[in-house]
Amino acid sequence: MYEAERSRLVNGLRDNGYVTDERVLAAMEKVPRHEFIPAELRDQAYADSPLPIGMGQTISAPHMVGIMMQALELRPGHKVLEIGAGSGYHAALMGEMVRPGGMVYTVERLEPLGAKAAEAIERLHYDDVVKVIVADGSSGLAEHAPYDRITVAAAAPGVPRPLEEQLADGGRMLVPVGGQGYQDLMLVTRHGDKMERTGLGGVVFVPLIGEHGY
Repeated sequence: MYEAERSRLVNGLRDNGYVTDERVLAAMEKVPRHEFIPAELRDQAYADSPLPIGMGQTISAPHMVGIMMQALELRPGHKVLEIGAGSGYHAALMGEMVRPGGMVYTVERLEPLGAKAAEAIERLHYDDVVKVIVADGSSGLAEHAPYDRITVAAAAPGVPRPLEEQLADGGRMLVPVGGQGYQDLMLVTRHGDKMERTGLGGVVFVPLIGEHGY
């Protein structure tokens, strides 16, 4: 069920040039997005648009998820930190891409959403590669640092300092930076003590709430 719709979505992302990395497209072909959204919205699961998941939060549009995963350059064995688990869909996709040998730690501040994400992750057998933690994600997750990749699914007023500190040398981090309404998707690459920042274009995300957010 939904396989044809999922294939149409993935082919559209490829044909429109949003995603060119075939590994990213293969992960999106495999992970069932409809399993991560409310039942009453499942008929919209493979439209290329964000959808509400409750508590004022959304699951990002598939093209944005694909763009972010492509920019992260995920590889098997990577240790990944995600801030903003939301539905758990993005974490499952990243888990697919860091197998074998990798691990995704995804942090959600809203306990009901974290519980739903963890249930979906377990039900779809990604719990061996994805761990959901309920905490203030703006402070990162120091106990498992450093991370090869960090991705933030909420808009911050600036790049949170704890996340820079938890990024491994040679690591890549994505974080939307800007006001509440419109932001620049920032790619941060660590070279020793130097942080190289590159803007990847305008995005719209919910605000990052916490000590190092809004």
